[in-house]
Amino acid sequence: MFSTQSQSNSDAPSPSSTSVAVPSAGNVLKIKFCQWCGGPAKHEIPAGEEKIRAVCTLCGKIAYQNPIMVVGCLIEHDRKILLCKRNIEPSFGLWTLPAGYLEIGESAAEGAIRETWEEAGAEVEVISPFSQLDIPHIGQTYVIFLAKLKKPQLSPGPESSECSLFELDNIPFDFLAFSSIFITLNLYIEDVKSGKVKFHYGTINKRLGTGPSDIRAFTLDYHLQV
Repeated sequence: MFSTQSQSNSDAPSPSSTSVAVPSAGNVLKIKFCQWCGGPAKHEIPAGEEKIRAVCTLCGKIAYQNPIMVVGCLIEHDRKILLCKRNIEPSFGLWTLPAGYLEIGESAAEGAIRETWEEAGAEVEVISPFSQLDIPHIGQTYVIFLAKLKKPQLSPGPESSECSLFELDNIPFDFLAFSSIFITLNLYIEDVKSGKVKFHYGTINKRLGTGPSDIRAFTLDYHLQV
């Protein structure tokens, strides 16, 4: 259903034997001022480092950029999957799993539960982690948990215009918001058909020359499943 370079847990290389490209410095060139003192930033490779960083010309502090973690829930109820239609940009009007940015002071599972409540008005219980998908070119990691509804009640929050339960055969794949959600749902359907739901880890790499709206223009590299 999508292009992958995958290996199962039976023949997967160990982390030490897998070659992974070193990511770029991200959007460091957009940092113009120091977040601590407000001084102007210069862009250079500091001593002892290998990447261009934003360095304050007044206090000398270095601004480091770290990936953002997105957490959410994949909920099946009565053999249907819960999806939310986005009421905000990006991808306004398209469908997604309830998910959002992890906040300071909460675990990944707690964040996924909170996001599901905020976007779908659904109270859920996390069962297990299902997937971790890294997206290096935008500095994000998606962690999706399998969860179940505590109560069969849904109420769209401000970021959702609609929440619905879709049968597996009727998931609107042509109207999904993000590649990460497209991959997650396909992996889940494949697992259900095989009779065993597994944990999946992979790295999403967008194909060159494609825009963010083309959610099928990717490869799923280093796909491991347990």
